[in-house]
Amino acid sequence: MSDRIAHADDNSFDATVLQSEEPVLVDFWAPWCGPCRALAPRLEQLARQFEGQVQVRKLNVDDAPELATAHGVRGIPTLILFKGGQAHSRLVGLHDETQLSSWVRAAL
Repeated sequence: MSDRIAHADDNSFDATVLQSEEPVLVDFWAPWCGPCRALAPRLEQLARQFEGQVQVRKLNVDDAPELATAHGVRGIPTLILFKGGQAHSRLVGLHDETQLSSWVRAAL
């Protein structure tokens, strides 16, 4: 994991995502998911691009299945941008850097 992307879990989700004053992009993923692994370097680039504007966190759905279900995650990778404690926008599947950047910019 990088210094720009932190993990979220059952214990930290409320404090680090829902109560954050900044928008938080959560990557719902699993280590066995090929597209999730392919997305990782793109998320690192996104975290650099939007540093100071958006926090990026990863949530392993195998470790927190209840959270994934509660947020309507049916397939991975699923990216959800939270603003003010609410799911504001979501993107499912593997996307390139341009699509990711445009999606985040539009959601801000």
